[in-house]
Amino acid sequence: MKFLDQAKIFISSGNGGDGCASFRREKYIEFGGPNGGDGGKGGDVLFKTDNNLNTLIDFRYQQHFKAKKGENGKTKNQTGADGKNIIIKVPPGTEIYSEDKSVKLFYLDKKSEEIVVLRGGKGGLGNNHFKTSINQAPRKFTKGDIGNGQWVWLSLKLFADIGIIGKPNAGKSTFLSKVSNANPKVGDYPFTTLHPILGTIKKFDREIIIADIPGLIEGAHEGKGLGDKFLAHIEKCKFLLHLIDVSDDNWKENYNIVREEINKYSTEVSKKKEIVVLTKLDMLNKNNLDKLQSIQKTLNKNLMAISSITNEGLNELINYLFKLTLSND
Repeated sequence: MKFLDQAKIFISSGNGGDGCASFRREKYIEFGGPNGGDGGKGGDVLFKTDNNLNTLIDFRYQQHFKAKKGENGKTKNQTGADGKNIIIKVPPGTEIYSEDKSVKLFYLDKKSEEIVVLRGGKGGLGNNHFKTSINQAPRKFTKGDIGNGQWVWLSLKLFADIGIIGKPNAGKSTFLSKVSNANPKVGDYPFTTLHPILGTIKKFDREIIIADIPGLIEGAHEGKGLGDKFLAHIEKCKFLLHLIDVSDDNWKENYNIVREEINKYSTEVSKKKEIVVLTKLDMLNKNNLDKLQSIQKTLNKNLMAISSITNEGLNELINYLFKLTLSND
């Protein structure tokens, strides 16, 4: 699925309706007096989380959102109808920032969470409010308050069960395309993934969400390469699936670079459970299979090994991921 993790939109609450200046005109009432109603309140701007959404892609096609204006007051002391609120639906994990991104205004991460970001303008007062003992026929009324409008930035942090991490060209996109319904770009060069990509792995009546995070390079936590904004997506992943290209002689350095960037970015993220998987088994010949044992001994971790080309080890890895996520529910 196409993923968009940032969007800039303009939001505006509705203006309040104007008050009404009118007088009773019944035939047999000599001194009718004022009967102008109040204006209705302008509509509010609300944000609400929708669990069926996991990207901000919809905001690429619509950037302006405006609530309705309150109706003006009417005769016979009738208050104008309130303007209709506008509800903007966003995925869980959405942060709302000011236009210059210097202030985080709101953070929505709960199911069906709803917040009011901008209040609509108050309705004006009808002339009935201004009747006094010395002014029995006031023609005064007030205008409705003007609504508020502003640009805001939306920033989304992924909610996924598994986050795939690793150096560029470690085989992340190929793996994701093999085990899920995602169709990431696959190529034999670094940075084929320029945006996070979500996929769903299904097994019977169960499914897990897996995210392909663009490859990390040294200095990513400082914004180098594709930047630290992709590291932010790892924060909401339950587990980290660290892929290492076993055919690369610099596998140890590659592993350490990724781990170092995660450690520098966030202590909390660095504590997440990590599943280390060696990829591209098909590129090893029988004479250097002992390399797998050497890697396991060096890292002192329980490793899994796969080939996304020959499907070797994929079923075992998928079963393990389902078992892991089930135990965490």
